[in-house]
Amino acid sequence: MAGFLQMTLACRRYLIIVFVPLLFLPLPLAVPTKEARCGYVIIVMALFWCTEALPLAVTALFPVLLFPLMNIMDSTTVCREYLKDTNMLFIGGLLMAIAIENWHLHKRVALRVLLITGVRPALLLMGFMIVTAFLSMWISNTATTAMMVPIAQAVLEQLHKSELESSAASQASENINKAFELQEKSTKPDSSEETEEKGDSHVLTVEEDRKRNANLQEEKHKKFCKGTCLCICYSASIGGIATLTGTAPNLVLQGQVDELFPNNGNIINFASWFSFAFPTMIVLLVLAWIWLQILYLGFNFRKNFGCAVNASAKAKAKQAYDIIKEENKKLGSMKFAEVAVLILFILLVLLWFTRDPGFIPGWATVLFNKNDTSYVTDATVAIFISILLFIIPSGISNNDRDKDQTGSKSKIRAPPALLDWKVVHQKMPWNIVLLLGGGFALAKGSEKSGLSSWLGSKLAPLQHIPHPAIALLLCLLIATFTECTSNVATTTLFLPILASMAEAICLNPLYIMLPCTLSASLAFMLPVATPPNAIVFSYGQLKVIDMAKAGFVLNILGVLTITLSINTWASSLFQLQTFPSWANKTGTCL
Repeated sequence: MAGFLQMTLACRRYLIIVFVPLLFLPLPLAVPTKEARCGYVIIVMALFWCTEALPLAVTALFPVLLFPLMNIMDSTTVCREYLKDTNMLFIGGLLMAIAIENWHLHKRVALRVLLITGVRPALLLMGFMIVTAFLSMWISNTATTAMMVPIAQAVLEQLHKSELESSAASQASENINKAFELQEKSTKPDSSEETEEKGDSHVLTVEEDRKRNANLQEEKHKKFCKGTCLCICYSASIGGIATLTGTAPNLVLQGQVDELFPNNGNIINFASWFSFAFPTMIVLLVLAWIWLQILYLGFNFRKNFGCAVNASAKAKAKQAYDIIKEENKKLGSMKFAEVAVLILFILLVLLWFTRDPGFIPGWATVLFNKNDTSYVTDATVAIFISILLFIIPSGISNNDRDKDQTGSKSKIRAPPALLDWKVVHQKMPWNIVLLLGGGFALAKGSEKSGLSSWLGSKLAPLQHIPHPAIALLLCLLIATFTECTSNVATTTLFLPILASMAEAICLNPLYIMLPCTLSASLAFMLPVATPPNAIVFSYGQLKVIDMAKAGFVLNILGVLTITLSINTWASSLFQLQTFPSWANKTGTCL
């Protein structure tokens, strides 16, 4: 029996792949409608995504196979969904991120910020969180975490080493003083036996104190390590929500809104998203910092901030600070390539913000867009800067001369470009491009088959529930679901359903789509929830219960912060209290 269970467990992926489609096959057979056939595809894909029986990107290709076979959409229409404007924005943003990583510009930024914040416990946590969140806004949260954790480990090890040395020195001086006291007492003639007894008890007491202090220091160091590791992985997830290209769910939202509501007037762009999500990210980052400080450093805020510390504590902090200075010194002065990538990055962000800021006409509106048609999008800007990365050389000197092996002639070599395709091929997550495409194909299939309208009609009774309560409950549902499923798959599955529900109850679709997209990034409780969690967990300092305990409270704080943002500044920014004309496709909402 045990052997059979082990065999079943070992082959569970194959069993899921075979039995899940067979189990739900009666649905399209018993209900021979397009809605039922589309529902069957979505259910099978959802279960494959949740169990990861097949790679996520492979499951995302199912619509290309199943939609034409089931007469839902023709193959050409389905395939067009896999490389849309949103995918190009994702690719362009990632090419910029790869260039930043390739020239170690992110490491230079990280070390500079840590030199500013210093190494006092609370400020060190804050420094790591600010750096990680900022970098995660522009490059992948996985790459950010993988870079920051080793830096954090080096600083923490130095702090611990300095603390142990300082403790050993103070303990030794204390023992010497005690020994002198005993020696003085032993010179008195009448107290030799008493002195011997006191001496023995003192040796035992000193040994016990030394062990107790060592255990306390070790425990304190472990707690601080846990807090630092968690602050890095959490701030990587939090930072990604601030920009449209920061994490894939944000792009899924933009793509789904453009797909489901084509006349939305480009309401979700880089500038509008940043105006909404950046303040949300700041509030959540501050709350996470306070919570982790309370959980792992305690309530002694004077001590946490390094106020009224003694000379030995200052010396320990200086040694740890020197580690960061040394790492920064190793990078040397900024090279031409780093300066060029930094300039291109700043140019990219400026062009994104000024393309269509909303309160004034942007450069794209004035120069390129005609007859209310938006010819230039954020993807155009991203691809323009990406192409420049392949054109601009990484150096301006011609020092790269190689002596010819056969003669004395020197061979002049042109410097390579800032980015080459070999590096892109190694670092580009093409699976996410397919995953985004699969989501857009599902949304289009739901619309074409009539499944979206059918779902919307069934969800109409929800209009009697207060809208803030609906948003709050859905955020909690998504935040729970994303702990055990890919955040891209979560948003891909839920957003079309939420859009249908919003249309049915005459609620602005963005009122629930925006908070639910942010909630998909609240994967704080489990190591498997997101790659940054897995990276810090792999260092062996955290247990699952540590992450679950810290993450549960942070999930609640995250949902409350998102609910606050959607009912305050986001409400006026996107006019969420009114039902927009671009969402009124059926004409039933006035």
